[in-house]
Amino acid sequence: MVDSIYSSVSGLGFTRAVDEQLERAVQRCRSRGARLTDTRRLVLGLILSAERPTGAYDILAQLRPVQPNAAPPTVYRALDFLLEQGLIHKLERLAAFVGCTHAMLCDDGCHHHDAWGVHRAQFLICHSCGKAWELEQEKIVPVLMDAAQQVGFAAETATIEIEGVCAQCSAV
Repeated sequence: MVDSIYSSVSGLGFTRAVDEQLERAVQRCRSRGARLTDTRRLVLGLILSAERPTGAYDILAQLRPVQPNAAPPTVYRALDFLLEQGLIHKLERLAAFVGCTHAMLCDDGCHHHDAWGVHRAQFLICHSCGKAWELEQEKIVPVLMDAAQQVGFAAETATIEIEGVCAQCSAV
């Protein structure tokens, strides 16, 4: 399951897929002049490994076995950094975090958010199983940004959260 030296040393045992995403995150940060420290990397790995959006205190509980001195500020500082770098999203309704699919799959040279200055993120959140899926529907953000501009509002982020029941849960 674990092929990464880093995962073996951290004791958290991330999968190869998560290790690959972490390496892309390191490169993304480096290209922006930022540093993905060990703690930030561990927090990101925990978020990427989670099946569902994860809260800060759940992250802290998972982090403590490998960093016994970790405290809430440790996790919140790491989360703030990861949000600033566009590597994760915060789902406000759930007060939980998910990895940014876009940041993990798109090369750092993409221009998806150039037109509006914001990353277009929409989430489908299943209130039955708790899972969340990131969408990137390009038509939604321009409509919202135009509406905001018409009333003189300068939007800085554009995250839409849609709650409902996923196909798997509705089939049960």
